Amino acid sequence: MDVDVRTRNRVTVSGRAGARPLIFAHGFGCDQDMWRLVAPAFAEDHQLVLFDHVGAGGSDLSAWNRVRYATLEGYAQDIVEIADELDLTGAVLIGHSVSAIIGVLAVTRAPHRFSQLVLVSPSPRYIDDPPYRGGFSEADIDELLESLDSNYLGWSGAMAPVIMGNPDRPELSDELTNSFCRTDPEIARHFARVTFTSDNRDDLGRVQLPSLVLQCRHDAIAAVEVGRYVHDSLGDSRLVILEAAGHCPQLSAPDQVVSAIREFLASSVPSRS
Repeated sequence: MDVDVRTRNRVTVSGRAGARPLIFAHGFGCDQDMWRLVAPAFAEDHQLVLFDHVGAGGSDLSAWNRVRYATLEGYAQDIVEIADELDLTGAVLIGHSVSAIIGVLAVTRAPHRFSQLVLVSPSPRYIDDPPYRGGFSEADIDELLESLDSNYLGWSGAMAPVIMGNPDRPELSDELTNSFCRTDPEIARHFARVTFTSDNRDDLGRVQLPSLVLQCRHDAIAAVEVGRYVHDSLGDSRLVILEAAGHCPQLSAPDQVVSAIREFLASSVPSRS
């Protein structure tokens, strides 16, 4: 039976029809609504494509398959299928957190569909592997996953403030907590394990597209040195350090994210910095 890609991933298309498409991919525990403060800024000049990963938001939960989504490759294939369904060419893929790495996999699978790549708060590996520093020991990740497995809702409430990183703006943490709680717990636990145990460092060198790496100055999940590693590993990239805190700058510093992406889109050939 043919898969209804648009229903499976709750694909929404808006903006300027026929213009260069921007595809926005959300991170773990989120959905496409996390881009609501950024995406509309590009509606006049671009076609906007947003979607939910299977298991998140308004996606079709019946489409989830433990085997297909045993690695990030399954999620990357979904993005390629969305691009194929919409017959996109020259699209700019904008991925947040784990979807930055999913984006890396997607553009290497179907380079004819994409022209540029934007990685927001990326991490190709969360576990330290000296001299590489991902920010977490293997024991840290084991503890995180055990906590998530035993009490997903409790984990969501405890981790959201850490991930958001703006204690003076509790409404941001509340929004992230609520987003976590809207995600199917079984799928979320599986996705978390895939996310936090993956190692995609070697995939970065396969990207042939001009890329932009956006990194917050203070991020408990992906430190500045991780952003620099991603930048150095990509063949043609620009690194922008946002004067912002937390792992979700599209919510905490949307104006900075919009400005950096707009400048990148306007540059035909990004220069290394």
